Amino acid sequence: MDKRSLAHVAGRFREAETRARILRIELAEAIRQADADGVPQKEICEATGYTRQQVRRIVKTEDENASEG
Repeated sequence: MDKRSLAHVAGRFREAETRARILRIELAEAIRQADADGVPQKEICEATGYTRQQVRRIVKTEDENASEG
């Protein structure tokens, strides 16, 4: 593999990392919205593959931010 090809693959990897960060934020927002809409945590876990602890942590983070503002 030459330097140019390696740089290309590295660039694609960085782009994928950026997309993953954006999607993680969007998913967290969707989880918070689902919680606010009354969707049971069990269903949120089934849909996302997250554990209940992860879901509670995501929802709690928003609750803490709202109480500070």
